[in-house]
Amino acid sequence: MPERRRRTVRDLRRANRSVLLRRLYFDGPLSRQDLARETGLSPASVSNVVGELIRAGLVAEAGSVESDGGRPRVLLKTAAGYGHLVGVDVGEGRVTVELFDLGLTRLARADLPLGDGGRDARAVVRRVLDGLAAVIEGASADPASVIGVGVGVPGVIERAPDAVVHRQTAGWDGVPLERMLREGTRLPLFVDNGAASLGQAEMWFGAGRGHRDAVVALVGSGVGAAVMIDGAPYRGAAGGAGEWGHTTSRVGGAPCRCGSRGCLEAYVGATALLERYRAAGGPAGTDEEAALAGLLADPSQAAAALREEIAEHLGAGIADLVNLFGPEKVIIGGWAGLLIGGRMLDRVTAAAAAYALRRPFARTSIELCRLGPEAVAVGAATLPLAHLLDGGDPAGARWPGGGTRGIMAY
Repeated sequence: MPERRRRTVRDLRRANRSVLLRRLYFDGPLSRQDLARETGLSPASVSNVVGELIRAGLVAEAGSVESDGGRPRVLLKTAAGYGHLVGVDVGEGRVTVELFDLGLTRLARADLPLGDGGRDARAVVRRVLDGLAAVIEGASADPASVIGVGVGVPGVIERAPDAVVHRQTAGWDGVPLERMLREGTRLPLFVDNGAASLGQAEMWFGAGRGHRDAVVALVGSGVGAAVMIDGAPYRGAAGGAGEWGHTTSRVGGAPCRCGSRGCLEAYVGATALLERYRAAGGPAGTDEEAALAGLLADPSQAAAALREEIAEHLGAGIADLVNLFGPEKVIIGGWAGLLIGGRMLDRVTAAAAAYALRRPFARTSIELCRLGPEAVAVGAATLPLAHLLDGGDPAGARWPGGGTRGIMAY
């Protein structure tokens, strides 16, 4: 039997800090009395931890409210200016890097194109590092203020202990992406699957807020999903859960970029869709977003037939998610998913109803992502934010007994 780790006083303080931080971040401003009542912590514990957070600059006063017969209660909130978060979306056509304050207000953005669909891992790393330097400079931010850099990337993420990426569609077989990035920056790094990071953001701030079990589907050039169970992404034994795009939609069907045949991605991923559209007489073009918008608006019979195929395959894929996981919601995101859903969500929902079991389908809803078509960068920024809210400061604990950040190079 493995030895059970004994909890120390530091562990307890960290747990209390996390409980209070999360409550203030998501539900604040709140008073100390509110925090004690809603968390079950003693007033003395709340007062001690809140004092620590105020001294660290992470919590600030936000006015006061009248109390019943006593002194006014001071309201508290997390301080948006405490530090900066960086979110990186590694797409197939570009790398997007965004800098946010702690309240996830965007302060700077850099878009850097990828000419080869992201196959060259070293080129991806260069774009990420260039974008990181650009947003820090663009916002006139002190590098020491950066709490962490979250990187959302397609593929299976293996932790060994640094993140290693298996991205079969791009020819990545065990690319040590986190190590490669660490060679160019001293800032704290958090690497995760892009759909999983989008799922976390959508559960915190978007259509999933207030729910515990949902599936967030990411439809872009490729297709992925985040299966959120009890509020957290299900990752599977090897970190490969959520590769929904490579479930089989048609046995022996269209070739997929992964090397298999009949994958869902081969029928609803934008790259495959536009190849079929061009083969059916659609205009050639390099801008995928404009081309997909053209396909969805094209009155021709060929385009209409292709749209019906999209609705049926996407609906059947969603039905698989409903039958397997029974989520409260299926949330469709990604730039292509929002374009498709914005034009034909009713047809996709009807197809899902036709393929799903009645009982689980009756208990779920199908909605669009509320965070917009470029929410992966926001989701990536929630990776260092989650670490902070869990009671840690990845850049060097500014709590009693710790030092200051001291991360001066990027």
